[in-house]
Parts: sequence; structure tokens; C-alpha cells
Amino acid sequence: MRFLSVAIVLAGVAASSSVADERRNYFDDPFVQLTHGIADCPAPEGPLMTEAGSRIEAHVRSERGTRCYLEGRCRLPNSYQYDKGIMALVQKSVTGDPRWKDTSVWALGQRRWVYLKGCVRTKQKADDLERWVKGVDDVDRVINELRIGK
Repeated sequence: MRFLSVAIVLAGVAASSSVADERRNYFDDPFVQLTHGIADCPAPEGPLMTEAGSRIEAHVRSERGTRCYLEGRCRLPNSYQYDKGIMALVQKSVTGDPRWKDTSVWALGQRRWVYLKGCVRTKQKADDLERWVKGVDDVDRVINELRIGK
């Protein structure tokens, strides 16, 4: 009987540990695939983190998010509130444009910043796409993490 109790406790600890280590998008940051033109481009990991990481990140996000408003650079009280709208505009702008058909690009939105990930065939294409996305309403910065040559 004692062995069974110890086994149950250990199983519970292992289960809670695996849940705590599970990585997911705790803040529901928008992460979308914009184009599909390069078949062998590896899909980038989205904005995944552990529960412990999300608790640490919550404080940082609170400070970063409100700073924009306090400095008078944002209409909304938190810069993360723009992200879903920005990503909808980015997706609409890029997805239907034939200039990007030979790319495989994902975009992540966080606090008015758009991270471009994936593959393009030339540096010129990467630079052009970065400039294009920078022109979308409310985008503050574009972080170009595109791989060249795929």
C-alpha cells in the first residue's frame, strides 16, 4: 500500500512538471504564415514559452507596453493591443501581392513590432519586404530575420 502511495505522488509530480515545461503562446501573440512559395523552408517556432517564462515576461510586457502610451507615441494604453490589427493588415497586404509569391514568410507581432521569419531568394527581396511591412499603419519597427537563398 505504501508503495502505491509513493507511486501516485511521483506520478503527480511528473505530470505537474511536464505541464509546467509545456511551451505555448501564453500571450496570444499573433503569428501567421504570409506566403508559401518555398516548399523546403523550415517553419520557424512561434512565440512559445513555458509557464515560468510567461510569469517573468508578464512584468516586462507590462512595462514595455505602457511606456509607449506614457511617452505619447501610442493612442492605446498598451502597445501590445495593436498587434492583432497590425497583423491582419500585414497579412492582407503581403498575402495577395504577387511580388512575394516566391517566398515563404511568417510574421510575428509584438508591441507594434513585426518580426519577419522564413525564407526569401535574395537579399533585395528581404529588404523590399521589410520596407513594405514598415509602411503598414501603426507598425513601429520591422525585425528582419529572413533567411536568404532558399
